[in-house]
Amino acid sequence: MASAEPNNAATVQPAAATTASIADPGALGLAGFAMTTFVLSTFNTGLLSDTLETVVLPLALFYGGLAQLLAGMWEFRRANTFAATAFSSYGAFWLAFAYYISHVAPKLPPEHAYQATGLFLLAWAIFTTYMIIPAMRTSGAVLAVIVLLALTFILLTIGAFAQSSGIDKVGGWAGYVTAAVAWYASCATAANSTWKRTVLPVWPLA
Repeated sequence: MASAEPNNAATVQPAAATTASIADPGALGLAGFAMTTFVLSTFNTGLLSDTLETVVLPLALFYGGLAQLLAGMWEFRRANTFAATAFSSYGAFWLAFAYYISHVAPKLPPEHAYQATGLFLLAWAIFTTYMIIPAMRTSGAVLAVIVLLALTFILLTIGAFAQSSGIDKVGGWAGYVTAAVAWYASCATAANSTWKRTVLPVWPLA
């Protein structure tokens, strides 16, 4: 999700000759991810009633989904394989989540719906967990986002299969922390790129 160089928050330095005119999309991708995660986590923690949860759907479609997917496409142009894979995948996650909540979940048999939700979350937990490996060559900020997100998905997966609102709430709080760290990485990416120096550290690992 952005580069390991000092003025970026994510991964591999792209070839300057082919990407000089392309701004770093990492700040956008991280911000879209953070905001949508923050809003959803508000309901996972139980701080607001589930009857209001559909407020996350517009964000999931347009900011966490579409904007993050576009950030992933621009990362492909910058030859940044990790960020391209991460942003494109999590953009698609939010689009799939919005469709699942609005069109699929209401049609599932109530007695088995939790299993479908658990399977959906489990698949993303697996993906996020293996993305920790390439994240180890990005920056401390991005690695923290991926590790915390993996933990969030794992907790929500367990909560779904166990039908445990308590574990869901713990997953929601983990989501809050994930969103906060992602917002920091987004701010660092934008600030460091704009100021042309390290304003906020991201702790490069490569």
